[in-house]
This record gives sequence, structure tokens and C-alpha cells, in this order.
Amino acid sequence: MGRDGVLLLNLGGPEKLEDVRPFLFNLFSDPEIIRLPSPILQKPLAWLISTLRASKSQEGYKQIGGGSPLRQITEDQARALEGKLRERGRDAKIYIGMRYWYPFTEEALDQIKRDGVDNLAILPLYPQFSISTSGSSFRLIERLMEKDQTLQKIDHRVVQSWYDRPGYLRAMADLIATELDRCEDPNSAHIFFSAHGVPVSYVTEAGDPYQQEIEDCVARIIRTLNRPNQHTLAYQSRVGPIEWLQPYTDDAIKELAAQGVKTLVVVPISFVSEHIETLEEIDMEYREVAEEAGIHNFHRVPALNVHPGFIEDLANLAIETLDGKGMTLAQTLHPPDKAKIYPQERWEWGLTTAAEVWNGRLAMLGFLALALELISGRGPLHLAGLL
Repeated sequence: MGRDGVLLLNLGGPEKLEDVRPFLFNLFSDPEIIRLPSPILQKPLAWLISTLRASKSQEGYKQIGGGSPLRQITEDQARALEGKLRERGRDAKIYIGMRYWYPFTEEALDQIKRDGVDNLAILPLYPQFSISTSGSSFRLIERLMEKDQTLQKIDHRVVQSWYDRPGYLRAMADLIATELDRCEDPNSAHIFFSAHGVPVSYVTEAGDPYQQEIEDCVARIIRTLNRPNQHTLAYQSRVGPIEWLQPYTDDAIKELAAQGVKTLVVVPISFVSEHIETLEEIDMEYREVAEEAGIHNFHRVPALNVHPGFIEDLANLAIETLDGKGMTLAQTLHPPDKAKIYPQERWEWGLTTAAEVWNGRLAMLGFLALALELISGRGPLHLAGLL
């Protein structure tokens, strides 16, 4: 019987203030984050953004203690998962592969090779799939496997998304119910789901299923919760002149205040770990927006972290995947019917649809506009939000 391994994928985050600039450089070197007509432009643009944004992003991290807690929480989740699997009689080693900071996905795969793993479950810690999260990590792993014959021999299965699993839904409902019950009038509190936004073009042009999965996830959580509370879904971290998924979180909070809502229970729906988007953007920035708008009862549901129900369901998912459920990377990214999970855009000169889209984007954004946007503190992906 072969050796089992589970690779947990996550974003990563700077652990010290001096990590911020190189972390930002890694992030914006990824073409799935900012799509450019030529890969030659990717590194210079990443350097520009990381240089211009470093000091402002550092200020955000100072507000939460000087660094991201994401690695520590992910390691706690990995230990809890490994222990739960052991209780279930499965001796599987858990590996952590961060996309933009240590421990990098490349490091995790090197260790997987050294350990002789031959049955691998690839499990992103993003409940919903997006091009810019799970998709980016999947494509990186695919490229690394293409170059390494040892990795190619590993029998692997991929989990594309898992937001609809009953165990995850029950864990989320449990956290929400606990926070509702802390309110003076639990049934009148408004449940406010805040998801990280993506540009509308990701959905309409690139076929990203993220919005549909987020909306379905919220509907399932509400059914599982089975409470009479009204609820709203909005998207945080929008930036720049392009259109992002709406409604926007800050606008939605102000609208609810205008409607007379007095108590908000905010649910970070895209995240299973505390990080700067929950600790600084929601807890500080959006709390201030709510209070200025007249909502003084602002509650925030914690991220799942190592919630027992979540870890239990993660163990079930890992076992199912190790036992062969799911698809390989090749089957996930290049299905035989040619209907990719999202089509890759390609730069073309001339009067083509792709060229028109790209010409419009470049004319609208441009490097100068982007630089000004970043200096003003509202750069692509609102770095104090995504990271």
C-alpha cells in the first residue's frame, strides 16, 4: 500500500513587515492576478506595484500585530487534520503549499517527493473556486509536474471546490448562530455575508464560477441555519476603474443603515482562516463605515480556523479524495470535452474580439493610471484586503 499525503493550498501572507514588499512582488508576478498582453511586462509591473504599495500595506499589517497569522493558522489546521485522520485509521502526512509566501507550493512538492508519497490529495483551503485562488495554484502545480517525472508518477486527485458539503455548512451555521445569540435581539440582527470580490470580466469573459458558487454557498448556509433573519451578500476589496462584482460591501452597509438596520452580523464567506481581510478590513474599516452610517451594533462571525466540525469534514473530504474521488489536474484543467473550467485569454493583434477586449483594458487602465491608483492607496485587488 502506498504512502498517503494531503496538500493543503492557500494564499500565504507576510509574517513580518519586511516580508511585505517581496510578498507583493510574488503576488503580482502571477498572471492570474493581473492579466497582461505579454509576460515580459509581468515582472516590471510586479516590481512597480510592490514598491509603491509596500509602505501602505505595512501600515495595514501593523494594525494586526505586524504580520499575517495565516501561516500559523494553516499549520494549526494541518495538525488538527492529521490528528483527525489518524483517529480514523489513516496515516497521511499533511503538507502546506502557499502560493505567494513561505512555505511555497514548490517547497511542499519537493518534500512530497523526498517523502516518497505516491497517493496525493490536493485540497485548496478555498471553499469556492476562483481563477485567482485555486485556479492559480492548480496551474502552478501542473507546470511543476510537467517538468518533473517523479511528480508525474504520483497518483493524485484534486478537489476543485467544496462549499456545498454538509459538514462545512453546519460548521458555518454553528458559528453564525453563536454570534446571533450574542445580540440583544437575535432574530432582528441582519446577517451580512462579505465575500472577496473579483472583476466582473473574470465571470463574464473568463467563465469563472466564483460568483455562482458564492451565491449558492450563501443560500445553503441560510437553509442550514434555519433562522428568520434577513441577510445580504456583498463583495469587498474592489479597486480601480473597472467593474467588480456588486453590491460592494461598504455601499451595502450604508444602504442597510439607511433602511433602518441597527445590528449587523458580518460573515466572512470566502475565508476559512483569520487574516488581514477579516482582522483589518472587516473588523476595522467596515466597522467604521457601519458606525458612521448609524449601525452601532457590529458583530463579526469568526473564521472557521480549527472549528471541530470543519476539521471533521475536512478529514472526510481528504479520505474521499485519497480513495479516488475527484479528478486529476489534467482532467480538471483540460477536460476531454474541451470545455475548460475557464478559457485562457490570449493576446491578439488586429480587429479580433480578444484584441478589442485587451485594447479597451489597456486604454482604460494603463500603467500611469495604475501607478496613480496604487499611490492613492486603492491599487489592484486592494492589497490591504486580499492579503
